[in-house]
Amino acid sequence: MKEIAVYLLAVLGGNAAPSAQDLNHILASVGAEVDDGKMELLLSQVKGKDLTELIAVGREKFATIPSTGAAVTVTASAFGGDPAAAPPATVEANKEEKVEEEDDEDMCFSLFD
Repeated sequence: MKEIAVYLLAVLGGNAAPSAQDLNHILASVGAEVDDGKMELLLSQVKGKDLTELIAVGREKFATIPSTGAAVTVTASAFGGDPAAAPPATVEANKEEKVEEEDDEDMCFSLFD
């Protein structure tokens, strides 16, 4: 992840095609370890590609990943599209389960024994 971040920083800083040496210099300046294998893999994958196109492709892929917001929408539409129409018993049951999970008496030991 830090390899991608340092690549983005280098490109946004004006270096359209940073080399591994440029990226290693940036990472070394902040005291981060350099993984040459990851750096070479990144540079081989982005070589000759435009940064804005790479970001656009990544956004398209990211948009296909389902999130919890989509599940809430499906649940709300199942109750006529009104999120307030969801049964309140479900919410109360979840609260009771959390209380039971936090009970330390069932663990049979204490951290300070």
